[in-house]
Amino acid sequence: MYSTLSQLAKEEYCYLTTTGRKSGNPHEIEIWFCVYNNSIYLMSGGGEKSDWVQNLIQNPTAKIRIAKEIFTVTARFDNDKAEDEAVRNLMADKYNEREKDSSLSDWAKKALPIAFDIS
Repeated sequence: MYSTLSQLAKEEYCYLTTTGRKSGNPHEIEIWFCVYNNSIYLMSGGGEKSDWVQNLIQNPTAKIRIAKEIFTVTARFDNDKAEDEAVRNLMADKYNEREKDSSLSDWAKKALPIAFDIS
């Protein structure tokens, strides 16, 4: 599975499906992602206020689709400092989120990184 995941890391977007915390209905969003240490990472520009993040706080089990592959995942919010820094840099490099001096963009510095471990 992980060889597939590393191959899929080059895709531009993934699709996250969470369970609505009020409705119980599935909610799908298209979002940037990166792969690090056999996990999938997303970053929320709205931090914990984003609807999809609120859904994950209520129920951390979700699905992520990358290309035609679908993964059942569990969200994890407790990244350590090294993991956090690596993910911010991976996302900044993948999506051209760097300033002219090569420092991280405001988004890459402030967005909330969330890890998704594959079940």
